[in-house]
Amino acid sequence: MMMAGLKTVPLADWGIFPADKPWLIAGPCSVESELQIAETARQLKASLGDRLGVLRAGVWKLRTHPGGFEGVGAESLPWLLRVRRETGLKICTEVICGDHVRACLDAGVDMIWIGARTTPNPYLVQDIADALQGADIPVLVKNPIGNDLELWSGALERLACRGVRKLGLVHRGVSSLTEKHFRNDPAWDLAARMHALYPELPILFDPSHIAGMTAYIPALCRQALDKGFDGLMIESHYRPAEALSDAAQQLTPADLSSLLESLK
Repeated sequence: MMMAGLKTVPLADWGIFPADKPWLIAGPCSVESELQIAETARQLKASLGDRLGVLRAGVWKLRTHPGGFEGVGAESLPWLLRVRRETGLKICTEVICGDHVRACLDAGVDMIWIGARTTPNPYLVQDIADALQGADIPVLVKNPIGNDLELWSGALERLACRGVRKLGLVHRGVSSLTEKHFRNDPAWDLAARMHALYPELPILFDPSHIAGMTAYIPALCRQALDKGFDGLMIESHYRPAEALSDAAQQLTPADLSSLLESLK
């Protein structure tokens, strides 16, 4: 049975984002090297200024097949902290288990998110929720990789039951056997139903994982903002062609700036 409403702290009180919408999270799919994350952050700050409040970057990467780049791991967290000191950007990364949460809390990461492959696993979500008990860090929850409202809401409820009060949603589409245009089905209805259940929660839109290619991102962003999403979570890399994961869907910081101008 779904919980009726959640006791949450409004996003305006998180101390994370600038006041004006759309709220923006941007950065590379993954941290690849100290140089890569630092240069990407510098260019994002130079291109976007105060429009960007949070730098996203994956420290641990779940890959479909073994042998690919699976992230640098916890040793890259100090690189993110150095970037924060240099640029003033808040930092956000994905966690997949309780150990990742504890590493982020120890390091002083500003915000974390739970990814689409973790959200549908109640065991992992519970492990994350247990590790978060007593912490005051904001947590974003991406929708499951499958079109499943119960698993998405259940993940939120597990976090809420452990006292997590700074909660937000990220919609990144769902896997589909029939979708031919985008990497993932936009599944607008799933996001609408979830937001209707929890209207008190901010909901951000991740066009990168829906599009799969940068050419489709602008139109998807316009649709999302027209539908009332509160912000965007977009992948950006200073040299996308050299990215070790999701190269085709990462915008350069300059292109991301142009995109935001076009959305005004």
